[in-house]
Amino acid sequence: MRVEVRHGPAFAAARCLLDPGEAMRAESGAMMAHSAGVEISAKVEGGLMRGLKRSVLGGESFFQTTFTAPARGGWVDVATALPGDIANVTLTPEVPEFLLTRTSWLANSAGVQIDTRWGGLRNLVGGEGGFLVHASGQGEVILGCYGALDVLDLEAGEQVVIDTGHVVAYAPTITFTTRRAARGRTIASVASGEGLVFDFTGPGRVLTQTRNPSAFASFVAGLPGVRN
Repeated sequence: MRVEVRHGPAFAAARCLLDPGEAMRAESGAMMAHSAGVEISAKVEGGLMRGLKRSVLGGESFFQTTFTAPARGGWVDVATALPGDIANVTLTPEVPEFLLTRTSWLANSAGVQIDTRWGGLRNLVGGEGGFLVHASGQGEVILGCYGALDVLDLEAGEQVVIDTGHVVAYAPTITFTTRRAARGRTIASVASGEGLVFDFTGPGRVLTQTRNPSAFASFVAGLPGVRN
């Protein structure tokens, strides 16, 4: 599968180019269009328990949609629910896995497995729900973000501080701690994830988004006349 990202960074869509008979998987509802002859099937990938794990813990859909190209090949376009950029991460024998925050996964080629992994209490306190989407294998992983995508490549021991709501994905070689961005915050604000940051330490790659979905949701909820 080859990936062409178009219309970015504000309203990006990814065109997945499939060889004859090649299959790919996508998040339920992510498909925007596909070429004629592509077959679509929806199933619980990896079995019932694995599907429940992804849905309840990882924030992804219970069902995953599989697209299979006809004998002449084909393409599938996928897009995010929020306006923003799209990126693809290539998993290889040298980089066989990547960790994604909840809801950032859009699609992947057939050689990649998507599962849910416990990210630790640090991730729970950071407002990400504790669980991460774990991509492993070989092939392409397509990620969606809110706003523009930024890529940080950290050297060994290099550190960067990122607000928890702006993290999209990171390499498993990255280590991190979670803390309050500033002193004087209340216990309630800590529990909600407001004002928390990740201290990431390299080596490895970190993908971030220029907008915070949770902050946008809070902004909309606070508008006059909007009901929760």
